[in-house]
Amino acid sequence: MLKLFEVTGFKNFENTIRLDFSDVRDYKFNDSCVNKDLLGKIIVYGKNSVGKTNLGLAIFDIVSHMTSNNVTPGLYEYYLNTNNKAGFAEFHYVFSFGPNEIDYRYRKNEKQELVYETAAIDGDTLFEFDYENMEGNLSGVEELLPNLNMVFRGNDSILKYAITNSSLDDSHPLYQMQRFGSRMLWFRSLDENRYIGYEVKSNNYLDFLFEGNLLKEFEAFLHDAGIPENLRAIEDADGITRLYFDTQIPLPFFKTASSGTKSLYNFFYWYKTATDVSFMFIDEFDAFYHYELAESIVELVEKMPECQAIMTSHNTNLLSNRIMRPDCYFILTSDKLTSLANATERELREGHNLAKLYMGGEFDV
Repeated sequence: MLKLFEVTGFKNFENTIRLDFSDVRDYKFNDSCVNKDLLGKIIVYGKNSVGKTNLGLAIFDIVSHMTSNNVTPGLYEYYLNTNNKAGFAEFHYVFSFGPNEIDYRYRKNEKQELVYETAAIDGDTLFEFDYENMEGNLSGVEELLPNLNMVFRGNDSILKYAITNSSLDDSHPLYQMQRFGSRMLWFRSLDENRYIGYEVKSNNYLDFLFEGNLLKEFEAFLHDAGIPENLRAIEDADGITRLYFDTQIPLPFFKTASSGTKSLYNFFYWYKTATDVSFMFIDEFDAFYHYELAESIVELVEKMPECQAIMTSHNTNLLSNRIMRPDCYFILTSDKLTSLANATERELREGHNLAKLYMGGEFDV
């Protein structure tokens, strides 16, 4: 699981933004939001343009060089912060796998090329490498993998190379990190399939209901969300089966459905296909949802026990100890990310009205 994340100099984050998943309080409610003493479910609030989307992109930058999974084009344009004088953005991850920890830090330039990379396992440096000068200390990885050819060209990730070409046991923390990274998923809960990670390419986004016999299940999902129309599959004149609303005159789903309904399709697709996701970031997850529907989506995500999840929202109706807990609600500003538990000197209890406190300025940071 991800224990710590920091980013500096990326997009609108001029200064370091830090998210410590180990900052868990001793609340006696909503334990499903915590897994293995780490924050498992988080909702991030913040004003428009403060960087909620960019927070997700920063966390998922690792996908671009550690896996071969999809990164939708255009998401990482204007990579460095406009005030960045260092010439690189720095990303820092600490992963926890049982008794082991991997501390991984790297830097990328405007072209999104690695210029520096270092990794340590349980405090012992595995390697440190400067790609601009093509020099560094590789003694740790050479000791761990003595048969590995350590001749490098270009700026491909040494860590990825070492993991991919090693014969370590599957339980080794490096392999666990690789599996974790390959199962990370970022997507936007909008009427488009823009996503990062998990799959190399999402080929069946439009027809997965038919391939998986999930049409009736999706129909029931929409009914539960308050959308009464039934659905049907119709083979069109071109021989392609498409999704329709089962009305007197069938209406094509993706041409006539509301933004909220198409957003539900997007969520349902990933909820059903990404069954072993390790880390999920849903950007603007409730942008088109009624507040009751947004709460039901949060409940579904909370039932994914092995998945860490972050959702961004403006919906203050979700700020409730009935749904989550103060150490799992965060406020993002231009220079920091703070949980409600750390944003006030008040001792927050289960009976507190978090939404009222938030609207009243209790958590101004």
